[in-house]
Amino acid sequence: MSSTTEQATGARTWSVAEHLDDILTAVQPLEPIELNLLDAQGCVLVEQVTVPVALPPFDNSSMDGYAVRAADTERASEASPAVLTVIGDVAAGSSGTELTVGPGRAARIMTGAPLPPGADAVVPVEWTDGGTGAGPASTMAPHSAAPQGSGGQVRVHRPVTPHAHVRARGGDVCAGDVALEAGTVLGPPQIALLSAIGRPAARVRPRPRVVVLSTGSELAQPGEELAAGQIYDSNSFALAAAAKDAGAIVYRVGAVTDDAETLRATIEDQLIRADLLVTTGGVSVGAYDVVKEALTSVAEEEPEGEAAEGEDAEQAVHRAHVDFRTLAMQPGKPQGFGTIGPDRTPILTLPGNPVSSYVSFELFVRPAIRAMMGLADLHRPVVRATLLPPHGAGDEEPAPLTSPEGKRQFLRGTYTGGERPEVRPVGGSGSHLIGALAHADALIVLPETVTEAAWGGEVEVVLLG
Repeated sequence: MSSTTEQATGARTWSVAEHLDDILTAVQPLEPIELNLLDAQGCVLVEQVTVPVALPPFDNSSMDGYAVRAADTERASEASPAVLTVIGDVAAGSSGTELTVGPGRAARIMTGAPLPPGADAVVPVEWTDGGTGAGPASTMAPHSAAPQGSGGQVRVHRPVTPHAHVRARGGDVCAGDVALEAGTVLGPPQIALLSAIGRPAARVRPRPRVVVLSTGSELAQPGEELAAGQIYDSNSFALAAAAKDAGAIVYRVGAVTDDAETLRATIEDQLIRADLLVTTGGVSVGAYDVVKEALTSVAEEEPEGEAAEGEDAEQAVHRAHVDFRTLAMQPGKPQGFGTIGPDRTPILTLPGNPVSSYVSFELFVRPAIRAMMGLADLHRPVVRATLLPPHGAGDEEPAPLTSPEGKRQFLRGTYTGGERPEVRPVGGSGSHLIGALAHADALIVLPETVTEAAWGGEVEVVLLG
């Protein structure tokens, strides 16, 4: 990283790619831990998991019906049903060995119950009279209400072939098979498989704990009465939601006033539960840019070497390396990145305008979160699409989109996929236009070398959905 002093003098303008590479080089995947299955949801598996027992572990019925010998039903029909003697019930959870199905015999069997010895197929109850002596049954009578208990006779109206309606042992996975590879993201189906093979926990990289805080004395919390000169804090909510969407465990902190000492104290309090800190606001060149003031001054006060034993929280915050940078992008020119505290916790300081803040999150914070999780795919999908005028532009074609030379511009857009993907701008280019952001599902990218994008041409699009 370049030094804070160099950045303060404006010695360098960073490209988007350089800033992102710097972040991803510094951010490391979190150390693996063992988590209970539900706590591991959304995490990345760090070990190959093999199957200890076959699934299913025994032959079992896929239907409610009758366990039979298929040969006893081969001539069965509506006009001439096969009549079998019912010898008892086989319920799910039983061993399946209490009964043996011999010639001319059948056992009532429930879905998931083990196939009893002697049986090689299951007749669905709908193919029988259900033991009533009447026409085809639509359901199986409860055990307590079945005529003659679970005995008597059953008439089978259709033949079955061997193994019909039977889930074979190992038909899903066999013992020794690879269940899941390292690097798998554990979603509901993967959690189901782990539990089905008897694993109560998984070794994973945990979801990072991300603390989000916004700065600005003008910020009020939603639900409060606005005083003169105040606006509602939307950034911390947007970034907290975005971090959660990226897979993080999120702690949103209420807005901090424009006071460097208050900000330092807040950061001190939050370091204990943060794998990553994200701030918004206070990183430009104004007289009240509190993040830059607080973290630049602590960087200059940093003691040499490692922290001394017994270092207090204030001293921990004073151990910071934070670079405040000018990026060749719009929106989001002022950015900051570094580490802070005794554990060198990564911190990303984003600009305060809502669109600038959100675009910066998508470009820099989201990949950092996913890198900490150990994910291979860090970035949003990028596609090419035809640029069309915004909806409601009227019959007269609007002027082409323009972009400042030397800056990578990110404009909000609405994307339509298909064989010929299209994208349309939504809202203006102002970094305060949060209303337009709420209707966008894509970012239109105009590179540093492009100053004008004509309608009908192809552009790069980052998909946000």
